[in-house]
Amino acid sequence: MAEEDAVDRRLRMGVMMLALALGACSTASETVRLPPPPPLSPPPKVNCERPKAAVGRYKVGEPYKVAGIVYRPVESWDYDARGRASWYGAGFHGKQTANGEVFDQDALTAAHQTLPLPSVVRVTNLENGRSLVLRVNDRGPFVAGRILDVSRKAARLLKFHDKGVTQVRVQVLEKESRAAAAEAGWKG
Repeated sequence: MAEEDAVDRRLRMGVMMLALALGACSTASETVRLPPPPPLSPPPKVNCERPKAAVGRYKVGEPYKVAGIVYRPVESWDYDARGRASWYGAGFHGKQTANGEVFDQDALTAAHQTLPLPSVVRVTNLENGRSLVLRVNDRGPFVAGRILDVSRKAARLLKFHDKGVTQVRVQVLEKESRAAAAEAGWKG
């Protein structure tokens, strides 16, 4: 009988150990409630109007040459291109742009080699998806492989200010561009 009791005790002990081991593997049935995520902040308001100090004029212009490269400005309302963009700021701040406006590094503006001045473009940073509407009022960039220079503020909002350059898509917004051109003296 003592032998049966010892086997019985070992069997009960084994069952208890198995139950404890299985219990450690089970999951709790409690529901964990996380607080709701904070609301998304609205995107910044975009103002593609002329900077306050600007008194620009509509300009397409004749072909011109910079560093041995000839650029041919053209009236283009369906421009849509991808390439590299850079930014410019303090060294040009307060100076006159190609269409006579005063460059403000804290305005939402850009420089393009051949688009009519002014034009309104949507610029999308292809590396992070951020997008802005900018007023093109200057010529440039004149660095191989770049299609657009944006103001310091635009580079910050597009999140490439620290990097210096990024891949972008530039699309002319026809309706807005025609309105900006008409305001600057375009006779269309």
